[in-house]
Amino acid sequence: MNQVGVGLVGSQFISAIHFEAFRTVADAEVRAVASPTPDHVRKFAADRGIRRWFCDYREMFDLPEIDMVVLGLPNDLHCEAVLAAAAAGKHVVIEKPLALNLAECDRMIEACRRAGVKLMYAEELCFAPKYVRLKQLLDEGALGRPYLLKQAEKHDGPHAAWFWDVRRSGGGVTMDMGCHAVEFFRWMLSGPDCRQRPRAVSVQAQMGTYVHGDRTIGDDDAVIIVEFENGCRGLAEESWAKLGGMDDRAEVYGSGGVAYADLIRGNSIHTYSQRGYGYAVEKAGLTAGWSFTVFEEAWNYGFPQEMAHFVACVQHDQTPLVTGEDGRAVLEILLAAYASAGQGRKIALPFPSDAQRPIDLWKNCDDCLPSA
Repeated sequence: MNQVGVGLVGSQFISAIHFEAFRTVADAEVRAVASPTPDHVRKFAADRGIRRWFCDYREMFDLPEIDMVVLGLPNDLHCEAVLAAAAAGKHVVIEKPLALNLAECDRMIEACRRAGVKLMYAEELCFAPKYVRLKQLLDEGALGRPYLLKQAEKHDGPHAAWFWDVRRSGGGVTMDMGCHAVEFFRWMLSGPDCRQRPRAVSVQAQMGTYVHGDRTIGDDDAVIIVEFENGCRGLAEESWAKLGGMDDRAEVYGSGGVAYADLIRGNSIHTYSQRGYGYAVEKAGLTAGWSFTVFEEAWNYGFPQEMAHFVACVQHDQTPLVTGEDGRAVLEILLAAYASAGQGRKIALPFPSDAQRPIDLWKNCDDCLPSA
C-alpha cells in the first residue's frame, strides 16, 4: 500500500487535532470527514481542503479510497461505529476510552479480528516525545527497579457537553483522563520492546464531585492507585477542577534514581502579560498575568507521532503499539476503580464486571438523573 486514505469521523475538538496530526504524515491523506451536523461538517471540510464530507459515516465507509478511519466520537457511539467500520473493511483508530463496558469491547475486538482489520487504540501519551525519553531512561536501567510511577492530568473541565452526561460518557474524569494514566503505567512497564505489559493485580480509588455538581453527577477529581504483579504501583491524579490550564506530568521512582517529566511547563514560554493574549495552552481561561505559553502543542502531546505509527501499521501490516486489547485492559481497571470508590476498599483484578457503565459501580445513576 502506498499512501493511506484516511476518513475522519467527528468534526469537533479532537478531530481538528487528528487532522493537524495527519498534515505531518506524508504517507497519509485525509480524504473525507463525516459528522451529523451539515453546516459544521461542511465548514470543517472546506476550511481544511478535505474533498468530501458526509453526515452519515456509513456512506463514507463505503468509499474505496478510504483505508483507515479515525473515530472522534462520544463514548456511547464507539461500539456501533467500530462495528460498522469493520463490516466495511476499514482499519480503525479509536479514541479513548475504548467503550462503555467490557461486552462492547469484546464485540469491537472480535468484529475487527473477523474482518481482518486493525483496531488501534489512540493513547497519545505513549508517543509524547518527553514520555518516550522517560521510558528509555527506565528501560536502560538509569533509574533502577521502579517501585512507583505517578501521572497527573488536570484542567477545569472538558469542551463538549456530552462529557458531563454520564449516560453518554460512562463516567467523569476517571473515564476521561484516568484512561491516559492507566495505559501510561502499563506502557512504561512493558520493557524495551513495549510488548510485555505487566498484569495489574489491584486497584484502589477515591473520587468525588467537588466543583462541578451543577453540571454533572460524575466525578470531577480522582486519585487512583494501581498495583502491578511486579510490585510497582501507579498513582494517577485526575481532575476537571483545576484552574489555570492543562497540567500533564509524570514521575518515575526507582531503586537507582528518580525522573520528573512535565509536558506543559517543560515545553513552554514563561510569559507575563498585563493585557493578555490569544492562546496560552489548552483549557487556559485567562492569559493576563503569568502564564505558560506552549508551542508545537500537538507534537509535544505525541499526536503526529501516533498517527504516523498507525499509518505505518496499515501500510506494512504491523501490530500497533497500542491495540484494542490494551483498551479493554484499561477499561477493566477503570471499572475496578469505580467499584473501589463505591465500596471504599481495594478491588482485586481481574474484574469481570457486567456493568453497563463504570460509574454505575460508584453510584446508581439511573436514580440520580432525570429521564433522557
